Amino acid sequence: MDKNFLTPAETVRAIMENGKRVTTQPLARTVVLSLLAGFYIAFGAELATVVTAGTAEQVGAGISRLLGGSVFSLGLMLVVICGAELFTGNSLLTKTALHGEITWVKLAENWLVVLLGNFVGSLFFAWLMFRSNLWQAPHIAEHAIAIATAKTKLPFDVALVRGILCNWLVCLAVFMATAARDISGKMLACYGPIMAFVASGFEHSIANMYFIPAGMFIANRLPDADPALCWSNFFLGNLLPVTLGNIIGGVVFVGFAYWFIHLRGQKVGE
Repeated sequence: MDKNFLTPAETVRAIMENGKRVTTQPLARTVVLSLLAGFYIAFGAELATVVTAGTAEQVGAGISRLLGGSVFSLGLMLVVICGAELFTGNSLLTKTALHGEITWVKLAENWLVVLLGNFVGSLFFAWLMFRSNLWQAPHIAEHAIAIATAKTKLPFDVALVRGILCNWLVCLAVFMATAARDISGKMLACYGPIMAFVASGFEHSIANMYFIPAGMFIANRLPDADPALCWSNFFLGNLLPVTLGNIIGGVVFVGFAYWFIHLRGQKVGE
C-alpha cells in the first residue's frame, strides 16, 4: 500500500526539486504567482480581523487569538493547495542553493521578485477592503487600527525575534504540507503551525503588508489618528525587522537544519 505522506528525507528532496523549478520559471509566472500569494495571505488576515473584532471581551483573549489563528490559516492553505509564491515559504529554497542546484544569485532574484509581488498583492487587497466599506461594521475599524498601531510600535529587536519565531512555524507548515499527499493532509499541516504563530502573537511580514496599510487607510478617514500609524513606521519600524526575522527563522531553523540532516555531504544530483 502506498503511504500517503513523504518521509522527512523525501520531503527535503521534493522541496529542493521545487526550488529548481521556481527559480528557473519565466519571470511573468513568478510575478503572477507572487501577487496571488499576497492576495491569499490578505484574505486570511482580513478574515482574522473580522472574526476577532470585539471577541476578546466576550470569550477572552486566548480564545479570541485561537479563533483568529484558525481562520488566518486559510491564507497558507490557498497558497499551498492552489499554488502561489510566498516569500516567507520560499526561505526553504535555501536547501536548493546549499546543495548547489541553483546559485545564490538566482535565489536572491526570486526572493526580491516574490517579496515585491507579495507586497503589491497585499497592499492592493487592503485598498479593496477599504473601498468595500466593510470596515464600517461594528468594532471592525477600531480593531483594524489597533492591530496596525500595535505592530508599528514594536521595538526593533522585539519585531525581529517575533519574525524569527513566526517563519520558523510557517516553514514547518510548508514542510509538512509538502510531505502530505492529499488535500486534507495539506490543510491540516497548514492549520496547526499557522494557528500557533497567530495565537502566539508572532510577526509575519506578508500578513503585515495587509494589516498595517489596512489600518492606515481606515485611520485616515477618522479623527485623531495615532501619529505612530504612518508609512515610515510601517517600513522601518515593522516590515524591516520582521522581514529580517522571517529570513532568519526560515533559513536557519528549517532550511539549513534539514539540509544539514539529510543532504549535507551528498554530491549534486544524488
